[in-house]
Amino acid sequence: MSKLFKQIFKFVIVGGLSFVLDFILYYVFTRFLNIPEMMSQVMSFSISVIFNYLLSMKFVFVAKDTLKKHHEFMIFVTLSVLGAGLNWFLFYVMVYLMSINDLITKIIVAGVVMVFNFVTRKIFIEKKA
Repeated sequence: MSKLFKQIFKFVIVGGLSFVLDFILYYVFTRFLNIPEMMSQVMSFSISVIFNYLLSMKFVFVAKDTLKKHHEFMIFVTLSVLGAGLNWFLFYVMVYLMSINDLITKIIVAGVVMVFNFVTRKIFIEKKA
């Protein structure tokens, strides 16, 4: 199995766990705590990003030697904020403008943002072989 394939596999596992956490939190926030959808989206996504950072840097990516931990974290957060912007934009369009079910939308948007996250983290965080 190639190194890239193994990395993608680990990324998908970590991303899947992060998505499950995001989805469960979103569901609890909206269905049990009656927090509005967009606020729940922000809250659940933010918590899952921190979880994702911890697992990604432990199991998926090897940071560039030149990056200090706080720089690595800031780049990760910046890329995640860009991903979040894409996430929230697509969520808003699909739920409020296209009237697609919010839970189905979360699944679709997660796939799009996952590709964005992998590519940008490979480019900006990953140590070159």
